Amino acid sequence: MNGPFHIRVAVRGYELDVNGHLNWAHYLHYAEHARWECLRAAGLSFETMMGAGLGPVNLEANLRFLRELRDGDEVDVSCEFLWGEGKTYRVRQRFTRPGDGELAAEVSTVSGVIDQEKRRLVADPAGRLRALAASPEVMGLRTRRFLHR
Repeated sequence: MNGPFHIRVAVRGYELDVNGHLNWAHYLHYAEHARWECLRAAGLSFETMMGAGLGPVNLEANLRFLRELRDGDEVDVSCEFLWGEGKTYRVRQRFTRPGDGELAAEVSTVSGVIDQEKRRLVADPAGRLRALAASPEVMGLRTRRFLHR
């Protein structure tokens, strides 16, 4: 896959604030929508995740507004998973205008995967999702290859 996953969203009139800008809460909705679509593209639908007793969870979110979005504007929302060690990972999302690529906003989250039964974060979220996903590379997870010697 070339570059981070992304989807296009159209700003709707009922999502505007009193100044005619996209209301701040909808940026988070768009970001959440893009994350779930990325999971779905990797083969991790809501049903798949729930069937495995797992659920993604955001522990922290940071939103930066850079350019206004208005009614009828379209915006590409990217989703890039940044994996590390431990129970958490980061997701970086950029909101760019399709025509000129101008950056309108950025959302960054600290996230994890919760074990629904234990109500605790799983120790190795990358490993658990890689094992469950049909296309883990969509989320920046390489498939494990075993070399025969």
